Amino acid sequence: MKLVILDRDGVINKDSANFIKNPSEWIPIAGSLEAIALLNQSGFRVAIATNQSGVSRGLFDMATLNSIHDKMHRELALVGGRVDAVFYCPHSADDHCDCRKPKTGMIKEIGKRFSVELNQVFAIGDALKDLQAFANAGCQPILVRTGKGEETLKAGNLPANTLVFANLNEAVQHIISENT
Repeated sequence: MKLVILDRDGVINKDSANFIKNPSEWIPIAGSLEAIALLNQSGFRVAIATNQSGVSRGLFDMATLNSIHDKMHRELALVGGRVDAVFYCPHSADDHCDCRKPKTGMIKEIGKRFSVELNQVFAIGDALKDLQAFANAGCQPILVRTGKGEETLKAGNLPANTLVFANLNEAVQHIISENT
């Protein structure tokens, strides 16, 4: 099975320093939904791994997080795309959980659920903590320059072998070309 793991905010949808707290704030980045549909059409399964500490901070509840993801699923369906699973960490950094990126718990759980070796998986994020979690779990990390991507690139210290692309669409084009 071919699997790609995506971070959500800053990769699929526009990010906000104030968190994405309701469905109206979830706005797809131009071309991102079509890129996911292209992955699907090329035989890839897609999983999301997203930190959502707004839950533990009391900024939104689980019902709201679910409604945000419902909107994402609906908008993806309109362009012929789908996400096979959404994994999220609702904890804050102070909770010291194993699932919050840059830790690898959430990524390893995705590997188990999909019965896939993570060294066969491309994983796309816009922040250093995404790339660290992906690389430490054994995935091929990809940085997109959307969201926090430009700042992440300028700050440096990316994991070894991190690939860099302008956006999700460019990253997907590369993944598909590597797998045909």
